[in-house]
Amino acid sequence: MKTVLITGVTRGLGRAMVDEFIRLGHVVVGCGRSIKEIVQLQKQFAAPNDFAVVNVADDSQVAAWAERILSAHGPPDLLLNNAALINRNAKLWEITAREFSDVTDVNIKGVTNVIRRFVPAMVQRRRGVIVNFSSGWGRSTDAEVAPYCATKWAIEGLTRALAQELPAGMAAVPLNPGIIATDMLRSCFGGSASGYPAPQEWAKSAVPFLLKMNASDNGRPMTAPV
Repeated sequence: MKTVLITGVTRGLGRAMVDEFIRLGHVVVGCGRSIKEIVQLQKQFAAPNDFAVVNVADDSQVAAWAERILSAHGPPDLLLNNAALINRNAKLWEITAREFSDVTDVNIKGVTNVIRRFVPAMVQRRRGVIVNFSSGWGRSTDAEVAPYCATKWAIEGLTRALAQELPAGMAAVPLNPGIIATDMLRSCFGGSASGYPAPQEWAKSAVPFLLKMNASDNGRPMTAPV
């Protein structure tokens, strides 16, 4: 049994991973911004699973959450930085400063906030895997999603640098989850998003793949099976 920490658990891939990790007998510690969805998760999954309302872009919220979680559960065995936002389809010069900041605050600063607050305890134990969710658009680009592309390219570099800083026995991995029919994909692809696997289908193969990651994967850009 592993303790798995997941950000962005209230929808999409995060929500699907919660179901699958718990089904396989692991403990999930998760956060998201939707109070309604977090309350539903709390009702559906009893302790030791643990769900909280946290905006990862707010370091003070992450710090308070981490203090409680580390005290109650100890360091996670598997940390999944999944929470992310995508900009509306628009040319880069049409994106407002606020929109750009919202995307970068969650996709880059949010990942860093979680790392800052949880990874020191993992390093002290010299064990654990950190997976920062990237994207196909973290290794390629497309029109009208420049802010999102910028953040996911940043995650690729940030994660590989983090991998060089970790002690032996740990791993940091940038993960491209593949093309999945999430709300984020529908915002870009519209109805054609339905031609791709649903999050629940993706999780059936992705969760076992994540559970097998170990120190030998440190710094390796990886793509989840679909």
